[in-house]
Amino acid sequence: MYIYNVTVNIEKDVHDEWLQWMKEVHIPDVLATGIFIDNRICHVMVEEEQGITYSLQYRFKDLRDLERYQKDHAPRLQAEHSKRFQNKFAAFRTILRIDHEDQA
Repeated sequence: MYIYNVTVNIEKDVHDEWLQWMKEVHIPDVLATGIFIDNRICHVMVEEEQGITYSLQYRFKDLRDLERYQKDHAPRLQAEHSKRFQNKFAAFRTILRIDHEDQA
């Protein structure tokens, strides 16, 4: 199992609009690709002058699935995000492998 983690720093003046759009439009569109099992929106708990930072986490089963997402879906979805919030955010992506997981 893996996590596709997208860390986004969004400027404060568009934060509320961005968060609503992520919840109502972007994340449902990402999940509709059928690649990801679930997602989380995590607020990174740091004080920053430049904006507010989030970790968007999408779980998936196989690296080939992520490759398919990056090839077939990511360019369009990322372009929509970039167009809507142009020059108002910075983002980077990481892939995490879940080596062990417990639940209480």
